[in-house]
Amino acid sequence: MRTINPWINFNGNAEEAFTFYKSVFGGEFTRIIRFKDLSGPDFQVPENEVNKIMHIGLPIGKHNLLIANDVPEFMGRVNENENRSKILVSAESREEADQIFNGLSAGGAVEGPIGDSPWGTYAGMFRDKYGIEWIVEFDPSL
Repeated sequence: MRTINPWINFNGNAEEAFTFYKSVFGGEFTRIIRFKDLSGPDFQVPENEVNKIMHIGLPIGKHNLLIANDVPEFMGRVNENENRSKILVSAESREEADQIFNGLSAGGAVEGPIGDSPWGTYAGMFRDKYGIEWIVEFDPSL
């Protein structure tokens, strides 16, 4: 396993928060993907959500990456008084990603089956049997 990185959900202000984090930690964003970047016939995005953040990453130190997204309105508001984070595990191979995904999701609820993503990675998302949210991803470009 290469890394484990925190992933935070926001109610439409991920970019604002990450601009603040960048002012504190320094660095440059690794990637910014807006929901409009994924919009297409199979994934239509409402006009009021096209500029919301689907993915933003900020390196923190040498091996850490802070990641976030805005939660689309159709998924409901994030309860800011509860845990609103996911744990992202970056695997070294598809096989390792499958092993981690299948192991940790056992007894839990799969929210996004593991498979090829629109942004070029192999990824899946679930809530484990303890209620913790995870994303397992393999990025072949790394």
